[in-house]
Amino acid sequence: MPFINVETNLPKSKFPEDLLKRLCTTLAAALGKPEDRMNLVVKTDLPMMIAGSSSPCLLMSLSAIGVTDTAEKNKEHSAKIFQFLTKELGLSDDRILILFYPLEPSQIGKKGTVMSFL
Repeated sequence: MPFINVETNLPKSKFPEDLLKRLCTTLAAALGKPEDRMNLVVKTDLPMMIAGSSSPCLLMSLSAIGVTDTAEKNKEHSAKIFQFLTKELGLSDDRILILFYPLEPSQIGKKGTVMSFL
């Protein structure tokens, strides 16, 4: 059950519903997770700076169980995600940052319990 938060200074018009669906599909494939388990939030039009510049940029936080816990895995994920974002949004790779966070099933509440018990 991955959780993806995207923050960007790009306008909302850059994120039509079909792009969100393609992004979700790309993320699911990159992480090896089913699409119906993906959780994606995109916040646009934010005042942001990366590397001291307010040029168009994007910060992604990605949390998941079992797939974001090693440098090797995150390197593979990063390559696939960067390829999609640079192509679809026209951002250069130095204007994108991805933060990977490993999760344990006990850290996700669902249906009045935690994922450990579901």
